[in-house]
Amino acid sequence: MIHVLSNIGIVVLTFCLMECVTWLTHKYIMHGLLWILHDDHHNKTAHFFEKNDYFFVIFATISMCFYFVGTFVADFGFMFYIGIGITLYGFAYFMVHDILIHQRFKFFSRTNNFYFRALRKAHKMHHKHLGKEQGECFGMLYVPMKYFREAWRTKK
Repeated sequence: MIHVLSNIGIVVLTFCLMECVTWLTHKYIMHGLLWILHDDHHNKTAHFFEKNDYFFVIFATISMCFYFVGTFVADFGFMFYIGIGITLYGFAYFMVHDILIHQRFKFFSRTNNFYFRALRKAHKMHHKHLGKEQGECFGMLYVPMKYFREAWRTKK
């Protein structure tokens, strides 16, 4: 039972740490070295797919490497559960960022949840900057308190 709980703990911890990884990657890699892939996310094109979508492939590949090593090298060791945590965060990212915020698929278009209003505002502030400099709100699930206050003031 302790082994199962520790594996669940690894998944949950990895999921939480992925918010930090996302923030750092978004700020220093997407808005830095690999801006060429992220640029079309801030400066929209008529295409459904963006070069920015390659980041999904990059993170999925990293997750698959953890699955592979955790399964075949370590006999379902802790690296397998790290892969699960990364995958779950990727799914959450897709649901929140691509579906809820950017409405790439028209699900949940009328949600009026307090947290989601704050999240959308923070993301809107991130996208007000069309270049790679002077960005803000680089995370995905973490929302600074000022956007919660604003969401509270503008509740519908």
